Parts: sequence; C-alpha cells; structure tokens
Amino acid sequence: MRFFRRSSGRWFRRFLWLLMSGSSLSAFLFAQKMNSIQTETFPVKIRVDASQVKGPMRPVWRMFGADEPNFAYMKDGKKLLAELGQLRPRAVYFRTHNLLTSGDGTPALKWGSTNAYHEDANGNPVYDWIILDRIFDSYLQRGVRPYVQIGFMPKELSIKPEPYQHHWTPTAKYDEIFTGWAYPPKDYAKWGELVYQWAKHCVERYGRAEVEQWYWEVWNEANIGYWRGTPEEFRKLHDYAIAGVRRALPTARVGGPDTAGSGGQFMRDFLRHCLQGPNYATGGKGTPLDFISFHAKGSPRFVDGHVQMGIANQLRAIDSGFQIVASYPELKSKPIIIGESDPDGCAACQGPQLGYRNSTMYSSYTAASLAREYELADKHGVNFEAALTWAFEFEDQSYFAGFRVLATNGIDQPVLNVFRMFSRVSGQRVFVESDGAVALDVMLKDGVRAKPDVGALASLDRKRLCVLIWYYHDDDVTGPAAEVQLGLSNLPVRSGTMRLRHFRIDDSHSNAFTEWQRMGSPQQPTPAQYARLEKAGQLAELNAPRTVRVKDASATLRFMLPRQGVSLLVLDRR
Repeated sequence: MRFFRRSSGRWFRRFLWLLMSGSSLSAFLFAQKMNSIQTETFPVKIRVDASQVKGPMRPVWRMFGADEPNFAYMKDGKKLLAELGQLRPRAVYFRTHNLLTSGDGTPALKWGSTNAYHEDANGNPVYDWIILDRIFDSYLQRGVRPYVQIGFMPKELSIKPEPYQHHWTPTAKYDEIFTGWAYPPKDYAKWGELVYQWAKHCVERYGRAEVEQWYWEVWNEANIGYWRGTPEEFRKLHDYAIAGVRRALPTARVGGPDTAGSGGQFMRDFLRHCLQGPNYATGGKGTPLDFISFHAKGSPRFVDGHVQMGIANQLRAIDSGFQIVASYPELKSKPIIIGESDPDGCAACQGPQLGYRNSTMYSSYTAASLAREYELADKHGVNFEAALTWAFEFEDQSYFAGFRVLATNGIDQPVLNVFRMFSRVSGQRVFVESDGAVALDVMLKDGVRAKPDVGALASLDRKRLCVLIWYYHDDDVTGPAAEVQLGLSNLPVRSGTMRLRHFRIDDSHSNAFTEWQRMGSPQQPTPAQYARLEKAGQLAELNAPRTVRVKDASATLRFMLPRQGVSLLVLDRR
C-alpha cells in the first residue's frame, strides 16, 4: 500500500463519497481501478560505470538562506542550524536578508532587523553589533558560516525612510514589502563607513582566518523591487560597500550581484562595470569580483485540481546565467553561486499551487534540479560552486503550515533528507545513464510534463560508490512505480562482496509529514507523538544493510521506486 498512500486522502474521500451516494457498484469499480494503478510498474534501466570520471563531485548543495535573520537564534532555528552544520561542518553557508535593517530584532514574515545603525542628535553614526553578533554566533557555533548579504538600508540612512517596517501577510500583495529599507542612502560615505566598521568588527570578533572564508555580497535582487534606485545607483552602492569590506580585510571574498533570475542586461552592465568601469568609491578602475551570483526559481501552478511544478523555468534561468558568465573570457573561471535556487519565488507565501512543500515532491524536484545544474555547468564549461536553497524555518507557526521550510516546529521536512543524501555523496562524479531520464534539452524546453524523469547521479570516493536515483514528475498525481534495474560496472572491488545501504525518501520513509497525517494532524502533539515525528523526520533506510556479490567488478541491483521517491544506494568494501 506504500504507493497508494501518497494520495490516499484524496482517493479515499472519493471512495467514501461514492459509497455515501449509494453507488456501491461505482465504489467497487473505483476501488478495483485504484488497486490496478497501485500494482502497475514500468521498467527503468540505469547503468553506472565507475571507471569513467566526469569531474569532481562538488558539494554544490551546501548553502541555505531565508528572509528572516532573527529566527537563527531562536529555539527551533538553533536546532535546524545544528542539523545543517552536521551535513558538512564549516562548509555549510547561510545567507539572509535584513542584516542591516533598523528595528529591535522582533521577527515577522519577510522581515527582520538588527539595529546595527542609527544616528545621534548631531547626525553622527552610532553602531550596535549586539543582534548581528547573536546571529553570526548562532551560525558559527553550529558549524555554519555566513554568506553575508550587505543590506538593507538602515532607516536613518534611507532617502525615503517612511514608511519603513511593512506588515506583510501571505494574503497581501508582494510589493507591499518594499518600504523605506529598499531605497538608496542619503550619504554614500556613511554607507561605506558602516560596512567597513561592520567588517572590521567581524575580523576582530571572529579572526581574520575565519572571516576570509565568508562570502560578502551587496543587497538582494536589485534588478527588481528590492532596490528603489537606478542600476547606476546600485553599482555605486555596491562599490562603496565592497570598498568598505576590503578596507577592513583586503583578502575578503567579495562578489555579487544576486539578481532575480540571470539578470539579463542588468547583469551584463554590472559585470562590465566590475571589469573595467570607474569605481565610485575608490576612483580606480573596476571593482573586485571573486564570485558571481544570480537567482533561479521554478513556477508551480494549480491546474485540474493538482499542483503542476515548473522546473523548466528554474533550469532556463540557470542556463541563461551560466551563458552570460561564460560569454566573458576573463570571468569563465570565476566561481558561480546560484544565490537562491528554488521551486518557487516566495518561502513565506501560501496557496494551493504551493502544496508540494510538505510532500516528497519537493524532495524529488530538488534531486532532479540539482543533478541538471551539474549538467548545465558542464555544458557551458563554467565554475559552478554552489546552489543556495532559500528555505529555513518559521518559529511558532502551525505544524506543516504550507511555508517553504526545511523544518516545522523542530520537525524535519522530507526535503531536508535530500540534503542528507547529498552530504553522503563525495569524491568524483562518474558516468551514469538511465533510459528513464528526461534529456536536458527536453527539460529546458518542456519541463517534465510527458514521461516522468527517473534519473541518477553517481560518485566514487576510493572504494565507496554512491548512486542517487529519483523519480520526478511536474504533475502531482498518482502514477505507477518504477521497476529499477541498476547495473554497476568497473567497481573498485574485482570480486567478492560489498556492503549495500539503501536510503529512501517516500511516503513511508524519511517523512514526518505522512506520519503526522497518520496521527490525525495534531497541532499540539503529545511528547510521545513529537518524539515519533522527530524520528520520522530523519533519513531512513529502506531495509537493513546487506551484502552484494561482485563478479568481474560488476553487480546488478533491482528495486521499486514510487513516484516522487528518492533513493540513495551506498556500496563500500567492509
């Protein structure tokens, strides 16, 4: 019944309606139809050649972020940060908005503040690092490093300070968030000095060697409503901020511009400015650029009573962003960070088109999209460093409230387990092909709307082979399970045995949401229920570890993979 359970609520309600309407024959035929669906399968052959190296298996998944900075030092925020830090200690990064926004630190949806800057009666700057330190301390104490977003504009520096704090809710228009914090500074020298004093304080507090490992960038999506100035004014804002960082730490890693989408002409003008334009702050030529960042989002819809994802939209933005960078010979080797890389554009929004978020659809989408990002980097020959998932948690909200989060009330969502899977994958990417995969060019054009995408990613680290396999489709409807035949060749063991561990995300494994539903969806779970949910939210194995016999450096494995499921198979010599 595992396959049927994924949409059991919807089908069960239909079945009950037929019974209650007196149509027992229709109910019987409906039940027979569903029984046939759950037993249908289709074959997929996947082949891995461990001797064909494609390149390093870079941990591009290791960055996360959120609009709301103050959740980082709250109860569930600290708990989630610790779990993120455990994925790859000191190599996981966190980016957040509102680090320089004025306020007392009280969080709200799409809002946060730190009170870093205000002015005395004579207009002299007064700096306050207490809340900022609390945020960064929360990261670093849990193995997470800052990806520092320099923004937004303090109230007393803004050219249009009123209104300043918005009071946005998921039912409001998105543009209502763009208030006084989105405007240029009244004094660019004061802005640059603020950034210098902040960077200098960070070096003094955390040490030069630590801060050299951080990323520093200016603002967020200045090519849309987040910036209420002109593109030229943004470049001036950027120059003054980067000059401030580099004055405090000449070896700091700086970049940008974290545009919405690939950035188009805005991005090209920014890159040309950094390469050869006059620097507004220093008077010299060009602006330091150690990495390049842009954003990519999917476009889910609600059609015919179900969610339909838009993975093509996200991948096309990445394709365009990589193409822009590759068009500049002097930038082609620069690290690229997709500074927000997500299935949709608003973590705090709610709605029927966002119903994928609690389910394994979010997990399979993430696996399928990350794998194609490696392919796109190979296609353009660019230096793809990371893709940042813009999802964290919202404190004191309802359980499974429909936000785009990694955890809800301290309970991990299924999608977090995809990152746990990726954290186990290391070494070198090796050749893999699947006759069930959707080709990259087809996915860029049409998404996954016809046949499903049953694809794979494989890596070899000494004598440890990992194969990540997903079954993804844009449409959140039921479908037959995939009968996977996995052929492995040129294994690091010529003959003998290897140990196999099979991790799985589906309706019955690594899934606290379905466990919560089985409990009756309690909003006040008992301590015993909460403990069950915590356990259900962890990465689970499909079955106990077993031994696989290897002959002539080859082996064949077979298993069933349900729609929107993800498997990680780990073979090593033990």
